[in-house]
Amino acid sequence: MASPTPDRKDNLAAHWKCLAACTLMSMCPFQYGVDFGIIGSLQAMKGFLEVFGHEDPLSPTGWNISPGRQQLISSLMILGAFLASSAAGPIALYLSRRWSIWSACVLCIVANVIMMTTDKIGGLYAGRLLIGLANGLFMTFAQLYLQEVAPAKYRGLVIASFQTWVSLGTLVGTVIDNGTKDIPSKQAYIIPLGIVYVIPGLVSIGLLFIPESPRWLLQMDREEDARKALKWLRPFPELVDAEFAEMKAAIDAEKLLAVNTEIIDIWRNPIDRRRTLLAVGAVTLQAASGAMYMISYGTYFFQMAKVGSPFMNSCILTAVGVVVIIINSCIITKWGRRRVFLVNGMLICGLCQLIVAAVYNTHPGTLATGKAIVGISVLYIMGYNGMVSSYAWLCGGEFPSQRLRSFTFGIAASVGFFGAWLTTFTAPYFINPDALNWGPKYGYIWAPSCIIGALWTYFYLPEVKNRTFEEIDEMFMAKLPARKFRGYKCVGPAVFAVDEKNQTRVSVEGVA
Repeated sequence: MASPTPDRKDNLAAHWKCLAACTLMSMCPFQYGVDFGIIGSLQAMKGFLEVFGHEDPLSPTGWNISPGRQQLISSLMILGAFLASSAAGPIALYLSRRWSIWSACVLCIVANVIMMTTDKIGGLYAGRLLIGLANGLFMTFAQLYLQEVAPAKYRGLVIASFQTWVSLGTLVGTVIDNGTKDIPSKQAYIIPLGIVYVIPGLVSIGLLFIPESPRWLLQMDREEDARKALKWLRPFPELVDAEFAEMKAAIDAEKLLAVNTEIIDIWRNPIDRRRTLLAVGAVTLQAASGAMYMISYGTYFFQMAKVGSPFMNSCILTAVGVVVIIINSCIITKWGRRRVFLVNGMLICGLCQLIVAAVYNTHPGTLATGKAIVGISVLYIMGYNGMVSSYAWLCGGEFPSQRLRSFTFGIAASVGFFGAWLTTFTAPYFINPDALNWGPKYGYIWAPSCIIGALWTYFYLPEVKNRTFEEIDEMFMAKLPARKFRGYKCVGPAVFAVDEKNQTRVSVEGVA
């Protein structure tokens, strides 16, 4: 691809419009993060438990909540996210990336109205499911937009900023809960829920001023709209035609693979099948790390383990996570090798889970054990936020082909949400005093899960740092083993299609 003229530098400042659009879209997961922060702490809040829980003289607060309700309150949101992301492929055939986000904003506001006004557990369940649907649309379509509009060398940066907003939302939710936890009424949880309205309002207005994804527009055969969107997003007009031509050639080549964009193509074609399995595996690493139980039940977990101030400990953990992700955002463009960070991150998470479980099992309930659990939990969140969360979603979005990106990434996200749902649904059985009462010993289950995730990453995950989607297409079409991706020299568009009848490979360059 051509380069800008010497008097103009191709740097972050030059791409300010594209990065502004990406920043707006990257705010969408704030809702997902704030939900974890608020709900995780609400379940240890007396004002909330007086409405939806029951009295328990053995609990530190005098109140508790049944494992069944605890499961549904946390897991229904993730179930909704699973359903929404599963439907991403069909939705993308009719709604653009921006319209999908607008739909999420409306759903989010409706769900929050229900949760703030109801005092019935059924109403709370309904609100949790609806806000899950909204979060699924936010998480899936915002990332699709970021992956498709960001220049290759800044793709890691914008996805890292996406994860920053998740952690920032969790921090804000936890801090506000910490400030309202002592209010002796239902206002203790009503006030934190009020912040849920902020981001949907800002995003809804901001979407009016940014263009649609040019790749989605090309996929829909809207070439002029796609060219106009790309010109808005790129700082050097003289380079737009070359990038547009490369983008169009790759999409046209992919269309030779099938007459229609069908979900069955994800599994029928061996190349797309490999790309789908890699995307699913990468996103699932988040659930395999055990982070969902640490995030969803962090405050409750600390409270039942009698580890210091549970709300303060959760705030510390979340704040550390935000700082680590911000640091990661500064280094991801230059040093952000996906395989290296994911392997080491999963190993750190597994080791921390094992140490926490072993320490608690040996000396439960002591002051020294409490300090050790908090300290190791900080190390855990550094490994997870700094090495796993950003790179898992990043890889999940980089591997799919453009023709099937909505279907493939939607499936990957839905499997990731299913793993998160399974964790949040089963965790209460392990940590709740009314059930198994394992507490921190739950880490014995997640340590081997992390090790398996690290081994899978090392042997199967390709390295695609700073590669354009067209280069990634070429490498998958060449059927390279994972270890050869990093050093492969691309030779052009070189996207190969498969003649379904003759089972022969046809080069787009040859056709031209």
